[in-house]
Amino acid sequence: MNYAVPRAGVPAPASFRLWVSAALRGARRRKPAEVAIRIVDADEGRALNRDYRGRDYATNVLSFPAELPPGVNLPLIGDLAICAPVVVREAAEQHKRPRDHWAHLTVHGTLHLLGYDHIEEAEAEAMEALEARILAGLGIADPYAAD
Repeated sequence: MNYAVPRAGVPAPASFRLWVSAALRGARRRKPAEVAIRIVDADEGRALNRDYRGRDYATNVLSFPAELPPGVNLPLIGDLAICAPVVVREAAEQHKRPRDHWAHLTVHGTLHLLGYDHIEEAEAEAMEALEARILAGLGIADPYAAD
């Protein structure tokens, strides 16, 4: 866990561990897994999105699956970069509790690290349904439900 922004308003490491663990259980991951998380500001979020995805704006969460060399058996499944100002702005725009949005994006990013995607419509539906089930287990409303 690495904070590149002031901690005020950003969940504690224990919350992120809870959310990652819920995603791993929900995806039925049996093997040990570790996720490195960095909470970034808008400038770093924009630079990462531009450099790795070719999109010149800060986005809410970026997932970087681990690319370990052959023979290296570590539980690291990858890194997440979560952009604090985007999370706060989106939560307000979507009328969601900020903590619930932080949880959703952590679960969403972790599922990406496990190979889930939402490029094709069927993939998106499956991933969204899984996210909704995981979040429901945490007492969080379906983030994709209509208002």
